[in-house]
Amino acid sequence: MQQVFGYPQFRGLQAQIIDTVIAGGDALVLMPTGGGKSLCYQIPAIARREQGKGMSIVVSPLIALMHDQVRALQEVGVAADGLHSALDFSQAQAVQARAWRGQTCLLYVAPERITTPGFLEFLDGLYQRGQLALFAIDEAHCVSQWGHDFRPEYRQLSLLHERYPTVPRIALTATADAITRADIIERLQLQQARQFISSFDRPNIFYQVVEKSDARRQLLRFIEDEHEGDAGIVYCQSRKKVEDTAQWLLEQGIDALPYHAGLPPDVRQRHQDRFLREDALVMVATIAFGMGIDKPDVRFVAHLDMPKNIEGYYQETGRAGRDGEPADAWMAYGLADVVNQRRMIDDPQSPASEAYRQVMRAKLDALLAMAETTECRRQRLLAYFGEQAQPCGNCDNCLNPPATWDATDAARKLLSCIYRVQQKSGIHFGAGHLIDILRGKATPKVEQYGHQGLSTFGIGQEIGEREWGSVVRQLIAIDAVVADAQAFNTLRLGPAARSVLAGQRPLQLRRIERQARRSAAQGTQSGSERQSRQERLAALDDASRQRFEALKAWRREVAQQHQLPAFVVFADATLLAIASENPRSLQALSAISGVGQKKLDAYGQELLRVCASS
Repeated sequence: MQQVFGYPQFRGLQAQIIDTVIAGGDALVLMPTGGGKSLCYQIPAIARREQGKGMSIVVSPLIALMHDQVRALQEVGVAADGLHSALDFSQAQAVQARAWRGQTCLLYVAPERITTPGFLEFLDGLYQRGQLALFAIDEAHCVSQWGHDFRPEYRQLSLLHERYPTVPRIALTATADAITRADIIERLQLQQARQFISSFDRPNIFYQVVEKSDARRQLLRFIEDEHEGDAGIVYCQSRKKVEDTAQWLLEQGIDALPYHAGLPPDVRQRHQDRFLREDALVMVATIAFGMGIDKPDVRFVAHLDMPKNIEGYYQETGRAGRDGEPADAWMAYGLADVVNQRRMIDDPQSPASEAYRQVMRAKLDALLAMAETTECRRQRLLAYFGEQAQPCGNCDNCLNPPATWDATDAARKLLSCIYRVQQKSGIHFGAGHLIDILRGKATPKVEQYGHQGLSTFGIGQEIGEREWGSVVRQLIAIDAVVADAQAFNTLRLGPAARSVLAGQRPLQLRRIERQARRSAAQGTQSGSERQSRQERLAALDDASRQRFEALKAWRREVAQQHQLPAFVVFADATLLAIASENPRSLQALSAISGVGQKKLDAYGQELLRVCASS
């Protein structure tokens, strides 16, 4: 840990996990993004190689993720390689030749390749020679049909245990609820593995959900007010919306790039490389972007469309603040999001089984409950993963508790309106039309169908349109109203409508949207003693601050020369510590967190020179 990676101590469960795997045991590791999962297999791989047990195989789902981790390991002196479809035949042959000769410590491989006959024959040879040290299965939630990013190729990884029973395995993920964990254990045959479940809490992330009015303008205000000059990710549901939003942000003066699976591979790679290497870039993307993105200084993740489930939301928001510094998870959320997600789940054209649909509905409902809650959002989020927590003091609801109102009577009026409209017209209508009836608005459509004559016409005039929208969302969330998959945006009564109409199910809703704004005094890490980067910067004297800027300029040059993201050379936290302590010797420099032996040998004298001359 100290010699290679330059860290003075382990965090959380890392030491226990590493001891288990070095000793040859299997492990299932759930650890939040930024919690140090990679070290849990990288250090055992190095240690077991030193013991003469050979090379470790890392199953990784994305080429970009493999590339970044391989380069980062090489930078600290670890013999790592990646084997993937971006290599030509001769390059792939060279990678396997190095591995066969024992020159490789960690070999990153895509799940599609690892189960091919040719690669299995290669692994058979290593196994017969006693040179297979470890299998690490990263992003293990991909093995589960209940996971938010299911990859069928992961299902075949059970053969690793069947074919190489004496090789230990470690499966790792940042996101898995109880049903997904059980599926991972069954599919990968990890029944005897030790389970290590870390806290899912990311205390540095501030959670905020706003009701959609003009989502783009809301996003722009959020970026300009809270994150001017910061790196961030904006998630959209469709490719077209990604491109339109990125272009619109550019026109507003925000440096933004699009990313989705429909772009040419070279464009996607160029955009990702820019995002990793530049400081103030906003990536507008579908969920095709993000898994395994190691950029530590992403200061915000924004959702212009609601994700499919709470795991997706947690995974995507977890890409912010990997360095432990304050970061924001911001989402704009409206009725159309709820309707669209429900329609996709209930789509009669989908081949999904009813059991699968039921699980997906429950997962979506958990996210809806988090979005609609008037209580602490972090409590709701952690409770989904089976973790109890106190109110966090670091979400919009905690900082600005919303006013609430009893919407039970309003819900009954809406359900009665749906029933009477369908009874009169024999067809279903959308939320906007139903709200017009309740508010007594004699629109041409209302008059066309004679709905002004209904007993429910005008019985909800005292309630505003936004409040009615919240009632509709909540009723959809509890299955009292169903978004009809056959006709876009139309609503019908759901299975829970009877209990609401009978007054057996009360609804307590937020009265108005409240924009929560953090102040410097409030901070962003409730209960944490860790200083933010801004606080540490503010504590530097003028000379130290000048050293920090000089060190950043030096790092930028080195990163460009080596074609690496700047954070791979040194993290901001390491440069801040160097600037503050102003080391005068290699020995003093080696004591700073993040300066391992390889980096000390490669950059030590240069760092001392920069410090001495600034």
